[in-house]
Amino acid sequence: MAAGSFASGGHSTSAQAADNVAGSNSRLRIGFIGPGGRGFGAHVKKLCDLRSAGRAIDLVGVAEVYQNQRDMVADYIKESTGTDPGRYVDYREMIEKENLDAVCIGTPDHWHHKQIIDSLAAGLHVYCEKPMTKTVEEAFDVEQKWRDSGKVMQVGVQSTSLAVWDEVNELLRQGKLGKVLGFQTEYFRNSDVGQWRYYGLDPKMTPKTIDWSRWLGTEHDLAEDMPFDREVYRQWRRFWPFGSGMFTDLFVHRTTSMLKATGLRIPGRVVGAGGIFLEYDGRGVPDVATVVADFREGVQGMVTATMCNEASRINQLIRGHYGTFEFGNGEGFDGFDFVPERGPVTHVRQSAERIKTKAIADTTRAHFENWLDACEAGDPMLCNNPPDLGAAAIAVVNLGAQSYRKGKVFFVDEDRNIGNDDPGWASRWEALSKAGGPVQHIPGWEAGDYGSKQRTPDYMKYGGPWIDGKDPAAGS
Repeated sequence: MAAGSFASGGHSTSAQAADNVAGSNSRLRIGFIGPGGRGFGAHVKKLCDLRSAGRAIDLVGVAEVYQNQRDMVADYIKESTGTDPGRYVDYREMIEKENLDAVCIGTPDHWHHKQIIDSLAAGLHVYCEKPMTKTVEEAFDVEQKWRDSGKVMQVGVQSTSLAVWDEVNELLRQGKLGKVLGFQTEYFRNSDVGQWRYYGLDPKMTPKTIDWSRWLGTEHDLAEDMPFDREVYRQWRRFWPFGSGMFTDLFVHRTTSMLKATGLRIPGRVVGAGGIFLEYDGRGVPDVATVVADFREGVQGMVTATMCNEASRINQLIRGHYGTFEFGNGEGFDGFDFVPERGPVTHVRQSAERIKTKAIADTTRAHFENWLDACEAGDPMLCNNPPDLGAAAIAVVNLGAQSYRKGKVFFVDEDRNIGNDDPGWASRWEALSKAGGPVQHIPGWEAGDYGSKQRTPDYMKYGGPWIDGKDPAAGS
């Protein structure tokens, strides 16, 4: 088609390691589900390159509803590897016949949940292009099914294979910034034709060459039936039934990186805003949008962008009481900046510094290598973007999209129930203030009170309510 810890789950990794390793011939047999634009350009081509570089993998099947695309992809694999892969319309037939060890999923968002669940149930390792699922409920289900399966699964946010996010997480937990307060991130773009309309339409795309009902998923109630439309088929990210525009195509990239860096996962409160302010081309998704997510750990995340201007992008950064990490834009950087807060506030000697990190020229290749390493080891926790992180990112960006569409604030409780009724979000923080804390911290915090305490001036002893006309400071 065109384009927590694992041990808390139902299985332990140690008990299943032997079962998870690739087949007895030690070569991983991989099939492709819906290798359209990203699925072909990244999944297929990178794995062909890695096979040529010596990875023990065979690319043995292509399931694709568009005949021309299916033949192009299969022919490329044959020319590149010498293996003529099986050609299928229905991915379930490919799974049944090709003795697979793993699949790569590159279909539109509305298919991801079903194809992931079917693949895990068949005992296969999974690489699924972002976003992991279309809805939050689907994401939570995938996470649980993955935990129960013991299989390896990687979500295709390639920037999570940058070492920098683990390095930043360690610094944050050690207290480099003091109390972590928030992150901001972005994914700005611009185009003279409108986002996602640069995917060209071809007269060869017809109901004779594309299994339209299968693409829609009407058999499985994934979408309502509608007349064949090349525009919907090729530029589906513009339309709500199949994707969520920048929320799930772009925001999910940067959000996932920020969650990995901070160690945060499921938000407690999410609100989204925006609108279609310029791209009046029949799309449903906005061209300007912002999501704000609040976390129980006392951290706020913001992701914002427009699809109609990219020259004025904001910096990606993480703020703390004692300083800030500034990352710039994109993912092709070799370091990040520490910007300290002023001494009279921190009472510690800190200087601005450039913190070096290892640049990765091809993050997509690195991400696939990481997945293959995990598959070969049979260790789900080796993946840089497993489903628990994928589900957390979906909770942020998808609830932001729903908030924009429905004009409501969304809350997620500690049991992952989602609703619009305020559980007393603001009053919780007010109660902590009145009680004098304790300050909430990111997962794994190791720095004690460093950067998390405020000095109480001596004159505050004169504060407080006068009860029965008595000065609370009397006698002090």
